[in-house]
Amino acid sequence: MNIWKWLGKLCSLTPWTKSLTLEVYRRYKTQQYKSQYGKQYEMDPHTIIFEAFMGKKYACSPKALYQAMLQDSYYANWTKIWVFREPQKYRFLEEDEHTKVVAYRKNEYYQAYAKAKYWVTNSRLPRELEPKTGQEYIQCWHGTPLKKLGFDLDRYAENKGSLTEVRDNYLAETKRVTHMPSPSGFYSEKMISAFNLGELGKENILLEKGYPRNDRLYETNAIEQEMIREELGIPKGKKVILYAPTWRENQHIPGEGYAYQLHADFDEWKRQLGDEYVILFRAHYFISSHFDFSAYEDFIKNVSDMDDVNDLYLAADILITDYSSVFFDYANLDRPILFYMYDYEEYKYKMRDFYFDIHILPGPVVTDQDELLKTILRIDAVVEKYQEKYDLFNEKFNPHREVCSEVYLHEWVR
Repeated sequence: MNIWKWLGKLCSLTPWTKSLTLEVYRRYKTQQYKSQYGKQYEMDPHTIIFEAFMGKKYACSPKALYQAMLQDSYYANWTKIWVFREPQKYRFLEEDEHTKVVAYRKNEYYQAYAKAKYWVTNSRLPRELEPKTGQEYIQCWHGTPLKKLGFDLDRYAENKGSLTEVRDNYLAETKRVTHMPSPSGFYSEKMISAFNLGELGKENILLEKGYPRNDRLYETNAIEQEMIREELGIPKGKKVILYAPTWRENQHIPGEGYAYQLHADFDEWKRQLGDEYVILFRAHYFISSHFDFSAYEDFIKNVSDMDDVNDLYLAADILITDYSSVFFDYANLDRPILFYMYDYEEYKYKMRDFYFDIHILPGPVVTDQDELLKTILRIDAVVEKYQEKYDLFNEKFNPHREVCSEVYLHEWVR
């Protein structure tokens, strides 16, 4: 029997054999990377590699840092590499003669990581990628956390493995990372604890100058925002609600991924809101469910496949979310935010606890659909009621509301 098939069977027996098998596999892949790529390809000080959401999107802070490089003549001749699971969709990036697109976890992927002096991502990289001496890893992460992460967790969904595994994965990341941008003191504090940076004496890798992915929110104007709405097919005169729920650990389908059970009667939403609003529905990138909104095509637009959520922020008049980090970024626009937490008790006490109490959120927390719809219909009163809390929220979580990508490049790359 092939050794990997045998290990696969062993992996399914008990949690202990699963953990042992995964560790054997990781060590094998790491050694393979080091011997086949790390040693064979010399590091180039003028090559940088970008990856967002494990190769799924062209977005977030890696995109912001890349675009800042394109605007700076200092980097004109640098080799810039982007990683994607579907590289053909992103060949347009190669219109820049110094940008190359490679396929996720293929040979060219490992070659690129072995060559690039700078690694930029917003999610944990595969464990087998081990930086050589002199390589620098800019871990941007993908949002200010409301939900506890890594070493701060005291429980985890049963079907996702043990806390030991979670912490082992975060610690492996901590050992590799050399830089982390930070939008706030709160963010820095939580990244230090979640990644256990203090254990390795790496608290100083954080630099608090803002969040690169939010640069776009500060550079926008009314003309650009109207163009985005036209591209999305939003009828003139309609207001826009962005509904962006997060994923649930307890909605995992083996072999498929995460699902999402909608707690919304969209017939009722359309009846009450359809004359005035259009809904942009944005599922988390982990979610595997395929949503069919064909019956609501004039009312709901499924924008889950759009790479850059910033376009949706700029188009939206109101954000509805639950526990996703999107509200931290959207708050930079000073627009209304509603929190639809229909499963708050279950989420807090059975899945993930939170870093702070929900009473400081910059908008009302509602737990049932009727209350949510009533809140939308009196949104002007809600804005007035929550303005002071909104301002205090931004002071704490978004104190650096200015373009920052160039600053980080100057500090870490230039």
